[in-house]
Amino acid sequence: MRNFLSVAGLLAVTFAPVPLAAHPNHQATQRTDVTVVPATEPAPGETQATFTIEGDRRVIRANGLPDHATGRFPNANNPHRIAAQSYRYSVPLRPVVNARPTPLPAQPFGIAVNGVLFDPGTAEYWHNDRQSGWHYDAKGEGFSLGLDANNAHVQPNGAYHYHGIPIALLARLSRGQPALVLLGWAADGFPIYGPWGHDTARDSASNLRVLKSSYQLKKGARPTARSQPGGTYDGIFEEDFEYVAGSGDLDECSGRFGVTPEFPEGTFHYVLTEDFPFVPRAFRGTPDASFSRRGGPGGPGGPGGPGGPKGKKRGPPP
Repeated sequence: MRNFLSVAGLLAVTFAPVPLAAHPNHQATQRTDVTVVPATEPAPGETQATFTIEGDRRVIRANGLPDHATGRFPNANNPHRIAAQSYRYSVPLRPVVNARPTPLPAQPFGIAVNGVLFDPGTAEYWHNDRQSGWHYDAKGEGFSLGLDANNAHVQPNGAYHYHGIPIALLARLSRGQPALVLLGWAADGFPIYGPWGHDTARDSASNLRVLKSSYQLKKGARPTARSQPGGTYDGIFEEDFEYVAGSGDLDECSGRFGVTPEFPEGTFHYVLTEDFPFVPRAFRGTPDASFSRRGGPGGPGGPGGPGGPKGKKRGPPP
């Protein structure tokens, strides 16, 4: 799995173009090298993002335009152009930890402090069958999604969104140094940080390090019965991974309780990770209904919606 961030060469990442492999109808079950689009284009417009306290709610209004350079869009594997959006979200100021996680449905996980969505899902399934039980991951390298060096690309409605750590935003907020950085807010109201955290979660004096996901690749081969994809578990599909408690630093929601600069007494918070799931795929609290798609941000058809000209699919949706 390609890492977009390393401690040794903090945020000093270069990407060499590599050839794309052909994956007709997106039925590939083998990993391929994909091209990462360099972030060489200037910010597409004036970023507008406000976070206000209104009663017991945090209200977010944004136009979704990033405040940093992006890849070139459209590109060979993402035919969409960045366009301003009209976002309004509301989350609780005092979210509550539930006894059980809530899986991320077909909606954004949260929103960054610059007003860009964290939206890790795709609409691509094995044999284009939502009932297949095999869901392609955007960063699984089964085919190219046209992601830029910020782990982002564009939905059919023009919404630029992150599928992983927002490299340029993190570099600016961290000033290029390891730091516990608030990157945004999840739909349930808990904060999103990453990828660094304290060695001892409740001790602000302990060392900072990159926190590790507790999801691991399954061992062996995928099943082939009933026309399932087969092949070795390699990260192409979300279902190639499983949560292994204690194998990393984070829980099944990619979060933990600990102190942060904004919450010195401690809070549950999510962490964006170098490895799967990159952006969390489950909520510890209850996601607010304002993040539900229902034809809103991201358009109809779930994450990404249909892509390409005249409604035809051209590469997998975001």
